[in-house]
Amino acid sequence: MIWALEITIKNREILRSFLDDFSLEQLNKIPKGFANNIIWNIAHTITIQQLLVYKLSGLPTIISEEMIGMYQKGTKPKRDVTQNEVDEIKKLLFTTIEKTKEDYKNDAFKTFNQYTLSTKTIITNAEEAMGFIPFHEGIHLGYILALKKSI
Repeated sequence: MIWALEITIKNREILRSFLDDFSLEQLNKIPKGFANNIIWNIAHTITIQQLLVYKLSGLPTIISEEMIGMYQKGTKPKRDVTQNEVDEIKKLLFTTIEKTKEDYKNDAFKTFNQYTLSTKTIITNAEEAMGFIPFHEGIHLGYILALKKSI
């Protein structure tokens, strides 16, 4: 399972490059024909990882309930994010995965509430959730690459 977490880290390095290379205005821009922006997609990946791995395991998330409310499935940007929020998201890209690695090594994921994904795949444990994360984040990287061409 550590392999899936390493792939997630590699993807998140790519996501961080968008935070480093684009202005706050570019990160917040919602181009015509899109429902969200670059920063929403990045924060959404963090949120979904926390919900699928931690919340479904009955463990507390590292991220706030406010962040979950802003970036969970079915949401869209309601306002522009601030530079402080971008900086926090940049930090959370890696602290969340490092904590997951630590918790996995310490056998913290003992229980899990089965969940059916939008792909109709059923995940039955935290390892399956961790394995799904690189797939999910790859989809959002694709969205970000499309957004990049439109800003």
